[in-house]
Amino acid sequence: MKLRQISVFVENRTGRVAEVTRLLGKGGINIRVVSLADTHDFGIIRLIVNDVDKALQILRDNQFTALDTEVVAVEIPDEPGGLAKILEYLGHNNVNIEYLYGFVERPGEQAILIFRFEELDHAVRVLTEQGAKILSGKQLYEL
Repeated sequence: MKLRQISVFVENRTGRVAEVTRLLGKGGINIRVVSLADTHDFGIIRLIVNDVDKALQILRDNQFTALDTEVVAVEIPDEPGGLAKILEYLGHNNVNIEYLYGFVERPGEQAILIFRFEELDHAVRVLTEQGAKILSGKQLYEL
């Protein structure tokens, strides 16, 4: 199961992330997961939201460059070695990870990792064969 993620490209200056979140909030968009990566000049805000199409429209109407990409949400045990185990399995099966970020809903239970893969369909097949729990957008949003 694939999720739609929004990537927003912003100048690396004070207030830009706040502006993005303010616009989305005013538009009734609820942000479920957020990640920010930056360089000296710009940043990329990655978002999982309740209404991707509406969020993209809001951002584009306000002159933000925003893209819709597919990612995969995987539930893993929140325990020492939980992340290493799945990463080793992916590596042994020639799955290249472009990036990942994650969060823990309730400590000691499950962690949720958001993956962007080079070959998404291959990665989903490998994860499914391994028995990994892949979450739909609805499942992720309802956690």
